[in-house]
Amino acid sequence: MKQSVLPRLALLALIWGSSFLWIKLADRGFPPVEVTFARLALGAAVLFPVVLIRRDEVPRSAAVWGQIVVAALFANAIPYLLFAVAEQSVGSATAGIINATTPLWTVLLALAVRHQKSVTPWQGAGLIVGFGGTLLIFSPWHSATGVASAGGLECLGASVSYAISYIYMDKFLARRGLSPISLSACQLLAAALLLALALPVSGVRAPHIGAASLAGLVILGVLGTGIAYVLNYQIIASEGATVAATVTYLLPVVAIVLGVVVLGETVTAAALAGIGLVLAGVGLTRRQKTTARRRPPARHSEPARRR
Repeated sequence: MKQSVLPRLALLALIWGSSFLWIKLADRGFPPVEVTFARLALGAAVLFPVVLIRRDEVPRSAAVWGQIVVAALFANAIPYLLFAVAEQSVGSATAGIINATTPLWTVLLALAVRHQKSVTPWQGAGLIVGFGGTLLIFSPWHSATGVASAGGLECLGASVSYAISYIYMDKFLARRGLSPISLSACQLLAAALLLALALPVSGVRAPHIGAASLAGLVILGVLGTGIAYVLNYQIIASEGATVAATVTYLLPVVAIVLGVVVLGETVTAAALAGIGLVLAGVGLTRRQKTTARRRPPARHSEPARRR
């Protein structure tokens, strides 16, 4: 990995890792459906000007748009809404930790549907160690307020939805030859329209707008759902999707630190040990990337599918 990419990777981890904090703050003033809709709409509003400036091609085929809608459902509409609902009852750190299980579910589902026949030893070791670290951080066997709770299960559902989207997009969208920025913009727009359909039937209550909740909502949409995808694309373009994907393991670290500092959430010694395992998982994944450098990294399109 080039040294120049490390600051960008750290910045991306900070932006996406802090998304759970912004969701928590936005939830204080807005219902989850409104939080999700605004997040998606603001993200699309950031990306489409970039598409125009870059003069990227926008999909015209009805079939491609149909696939984008399916991807938007599993990569954005469902998981974003589930996290917004879940953080009404669980901490932002817990949500960030459970989110880090996404790579494991992706591998398991890919193997189950035979989208992937096997994993490399380093990839497998990195996923196992990283997921083991998140379990140690969370320690679900100590409390019934985590994975066993409704909020925890909603976070797990969001992570599985992300995993489904990874496999679906790799199969149907990644090799269309379209710009990842263009696909991300279209995907966020499609997801926003799906949430717009849900607004009238969601029993939306009147929002209690405050400075913190409004700031959280705007930052979540503009920075965490718009600008972050531009940064993610830059990393993919320079280093490949494998390096960009290592940011997943850093998200719980950021979420825990911000949860403690900003929201007063607690962190245990087991959680600190888990952070070490998570970083070890990142290291193993990077080592797998290093040993494969004789072949050029993949440059497949990576539509919007993050936190």
